Amino acid sequence: MTVDRIKSQGVVRFSMDLGPVAAHDPASVTAPREAAVLVGIVERPAGTHLLFTRRADHLDDHSGQMSFPGGGYEPVDADLSETALREAREEVGLQPSEATIVGRLDDIRTVSEYSIRPFVGHVPDRSYEPNDGEVAEIAVLSVDALTDPANYETECRDHPDHGSVQLHYFHVGDYTVWGATARILTQLLELSTEWRVPRTLDCQPETNPPA
Repeated sequence: MTVDRIKSQGVVRFSMDLGPVAAHDPASVTAPREAAVLVGIVERPAGTHLLFTRRADHLDDHSGQMSFPGGGYEPVDADLSETALREAREEVGLQPSEATIVGRLDDIRTVSEYSIRPFVGHVPDRSYEPNDGEVAEIAVLSVDALTDPANYETECRDHPDHGSVQLHYFHVGDYTVWGATARILTQLLELSTEWRVPRTLDCQPETNPPA
């Protein structure tokens, strides 16, 4: 699929091309703990969607936040791609055989001392149910809505080691994607669509500060 703009009801929308994701040479980072997530691409007649989870409110870390299915590496995992697929099975009931991995995005560090490795893959358009005590809800959000300028906000926030860094907020309905998940999402959208992060703020360029 080629990247192009689609005009619908006066709104400029972007189609998605995963070729640049497949060709991307991702940066790797190290941290005391490793984790991986699966960025699930859901194709629907109305357009491309992404599969998110909302973390349970009782969790100590990142409670209530939007995330991609995933979690920490365990010794049973052959590699981090297996971590992402295992966690997706545990959290939303996606079988590993149902996912087709397309490529990887850059690793990111988090304030909880994790390095997160995002894998991008096609997943079926079907019902998913939270299968894990860590997941409160599953949300499938459209790329059209995520790339709508009216749904995006940004701000600079001071970081003790990285100065003034840019944070991203994607508001779709009752959901807000921010933090580490928003950093993963911004790279996916910039690689696969014509959407770009607005550079209107006097923030430091992102060089993998913790999120």
